[in-house]
Amino acid sequence: MPHTLDKIDTQLLAILQKNSNRTTKSIAEELGMSTSPIFERIKKLEKEGYIEKYVAVLNNKKIGLKLTVFIGITLQGHTRSYLEKFVKEINNFPEVIECHRVSGNFDYLLKLVVEDIEAYETFIISKLTLLPYLGNVQSLIALSTSKETNEIDLSRVL
Repeated sequence: MPHTLDKIDTQLLAILQKNSNRTTKSIAEELGMSTSPIFERIKKLEKEGYIEKYVAVLNNKKIGLKLTVFIGITLQGHTRSYLEKFVKEINNFPEVIECHRVSGNFDYLLKLVVEDIEAYETFIISKLTLLPYLGNVQSLIALSTSKETNEIDLSRVL
């Protein structure tokens, strides 16, 4: 059974969200503790699923991915089979970095990062529109990004 997060766990999660590359020693020093209990707490948070994975957040522009596109998708049908097939296909497209089942005017909202408008057009023509159960597609191209983070403010949820 998952344990209840205490103040130290919450502080640990906040620190790791900002920089998961920090050493256990530096985190322990910041929290005024020794390294062993901090190490054990981190392992427990991983084991219980509070920490899913550690990643490096890349600068998309530096690696040549200059265009972010959001695509609202409506499927032709809403049977479990359609939904499962769509998700399976979308998961095979490396351009799609997020896929959310949503309420409202669309069934799914996709987030893509691609090199440029030509790469986006190629994705639409050679991949997305080939899905047989695809209904309506509406694209929104991001002109600029003022906020993009994976960091959760834990004070508002815990």
